[in-house]
Amino acid sequence: MATGHIGTDWRDSEPWWPETPTPPESAANVVLIVLDDVGFGQLGCYGSQISTPHIDAIASRGVRLGNFHTTALCSPTRACLLTGRNHHRSGMGRIADLAMGYPGYWGKPPKENGFLSEILRSQGYASYAIGKWHLTPDDETNMAASRDTWPLSRGFERWYGFHGGETHQFVPALYHDSHSVRPPKSIEDGYHLSADLAERAIEFLGDLRAVDADRQFFLYFGTGACHSPHHAPREWIERYKGAFDGGWDLMRETVHARQLEMGIVPPGTRLSPRPKWVPAWEDLSDKQREVAARFMECFAAYMSYTDAQIGRLIEFLERLGELENTLIVLVSDNGASAEGGQEGSINDIRMSNLDPAGIEEMYKRIDEIGGPSTHNNYPWGWTMAGNTPFKRWKREVHEGGVADPCIVSYPKRFDVSAGQIRHQYAHAIDVMPTVLELVGIDPPEIIDGIQQSHIDGVSFGYLLDSNAKEEPGRRLTQHFEMFGSRAIYHDGWKAVTFHPIAPLYDDGLDPQAPFDEDVWELYHVAEDLSETHDLAADEPERLASMIDLWWQEARNNQVLPLDNRVLWTIVHPRPDRRRPRDSYHYFQGGAQVPEPVAVNVRNRSHRIRVDALLGEEGSNDGVLIALGSILGGWSFHILDGHLRYVHNLYGKARYSVTSQDPVPRGERSLVFSFEKTDRLGGTMRLEIDGQLVGEEPLERFTPTGFTGVGVGLTCGYEWGPAIGEGYEAPFRFPGTILDAVVETTGPIVNDPMAELSAILCEQ
Repeated sequence: MATGHIGTDWRDSEPWWPETPTPPESAANVVLIVLDDVGFGQLGCYGSQISTPHIDAIASRGVRLGNFHTTALCSPTRACLLTGRNHHRSGMGRIADLAMGYPGYWGKPPKENGFLSEILRSQGYASYAIGKWHLTPDDETNMAASRDTWPLSRGFERWYGFHGGETHQFVPALYHDSHSVRPPKSIEDGYHLSADLAERAIEFLGDLRAVDADRQFFLYFGTGACHSPHHAPREWIERYKGAFDGGWDLMRETVHARQLEMGIVPPGTRLSPRPKWVPAWEDLSDKQREVAARFMECFAAYMSYTDAQIGRLIEFLERLGELENTLIVLVSDNGASAEGGQEGSINDIRMSNLDPAGIEEMYKRIDEIGGPSTHNNYPWGWTMAGNTPFKRWKREVHEGGVADPCIVSYPKRFDVSAGQIRHQYAHAIDVMPTVLELVGIDPPEIIDGIQQSHIDGVSFGYLLDSNAKEEPGRRLTQHFEMFGSRAIYHDGWKAVTFHPIAPLYDDGLDPQAPFDEDVWELYHVAEDLSETHDLAADEPERLASMIDLWWQEARNNQVLPLDNRVLWTIVHPRPDRRRPRDSYHYFQGGAQVPEPVAVNVRNRSHRIRVDALLGEEGSNDGVLIALGSILGGWSFHILDGHLRYVHNLYGKARYSVTSQDPVPRGERSLVFSFEKTDRLGGTMRLEIDGQLVGEEPLERFTPTGFTGVGVGLTCGYEWGPAIGEGYEAPFRFPGTILDAVVETTGPIVNDPMAELSAILCEQ
């Protein structure tokens, strides 16, 4: 309440200043580290042979949870971590890219579900976000979009990172606060995103301490690791040469034995059987084993390199003298990913184009795997091993998809429990209440004038006490749903059913089958953590009550309607408020335009016209307009004085057309056109000032997507790595682009993904 007084002038007036919010006395700093696609058995302190000494050191100062759960997918888990609400209640029933027109699937957490950052900032904390966000629909990640769901609109004061699920680790599509930025260094300079994120985190904290020596901070640190592409510096990959030649079956047995020995799983926990769709390592050919081992070497190198960068951040906290009073929570957002398929993938966008690389191509390119020319993702045999001892994986709600590492360290308050393990049940929604309890802040009823909804999470702060080992768990019930697969945990029991999204596995299940035909399994997970003994036939009444409980939770948490149509959602995105058009203008040097909102030229006739002023002296080589990277896309540019267009077919092949004569200097009209002549091919043509100067066939124009790493359309430069050969990105055009127009002259063509969607899903 104001206590000052306003008189007629300063002589009879008394000034007053409103109080500045401050956290409770001696409240901890908070660092929330979110790893990506790291399975239960992929950290050293959870039994892995992958070296993670810095994460292990955090565990040695804190408590490891051996029964922590997520949602099975990244955006939904991140919403749980930051809001304390179940993911459908935050509109994140799926990843933000796959929003649907139902409240539980809108892809935008509502304001009544306040973020941890909003709460802590309102109490005086500095709040910074670093790394992966993925809580914004992909059509709102551009410079013309609303920033309502970006970090700075949800309680963070600074952000440096990337939108979407993944990005190129050597040339990422980065954002700083509310705008797009290029990486600060090149591949040749040794750039890697994991190091960049650590450096920015240190920079942000250093900037804070340079001005305010005492203000507490909340740092949300989301790594790209270990989501594909599994990029790592070559010298780190070499460290693991030969380390996985024994294969995934042996690795799984080794990790399981270590988990039992260290107590990360209870005594008697069985190793779930290898599913029939995962081949035995001994049944692979020599080439298959060599390629598969290389994939795993790259994943391990990526994880270890990122661990080293986390170590740099922790070392900085030690230098500040603040590690003891810093609450660190480290989690993974879901189980290990099987999106690389049975043999692995050197470019995930090829999956979308229904043209994956086979073992022969991957073997020929084995030395490229892990480097900038590949978008590598390991075979699902390694996924199975990464989720040891559990069954299934990311996107599915058996334990392999939802059981994940969670480490909590707060040395100043809980040093006596250092290095211990807890087996009480916990979930991602419990993280926010835990943090608030440990820093001594109550969740507010109102944030920025908006009444807050109830919080689903329950604090597990009690688990950090040294005598908490035998304490009963405080989370009694938790439901799960992802793409139609469902599960319910209740008081030590779990009922679960798998519903496929596509006919990927040799299990005879039909993606289009009615949900009421799904077969439910029942496990007493208090004694059978790895779901190896199905008790459904033995306890039908318990199973029936568990299923009824799932439906009750589903109705209370915006889970319905059930929908497993992933492809349908990709082909039928949410309505676009922009008016339809067939002509797009782009401007030299502007921010990249993400592919979802750029002109759609995929497998359709179109025309690119660039009116440019070429200098009278020196080279005029450079990019006029481009979309994509070395992983796929197209580039219209001048090289060695000649006009050229290159079509990069998702890294598999390049098609180009080049003018016979150099481009004359001065003001010129430069045109590329593609005339579609058959299902996937057509004719490329170049014109200079209305004269045809080049013509070549194009066998296959990219049908579905150019690049899966967030790199969009650019004018006057390329993002990189370079789409074509003979130059290095950004390859900026030195002249002046007066006008750059892309016109679509043919209809949108149903691509293979749409055709497959029509087969698998209802229209």
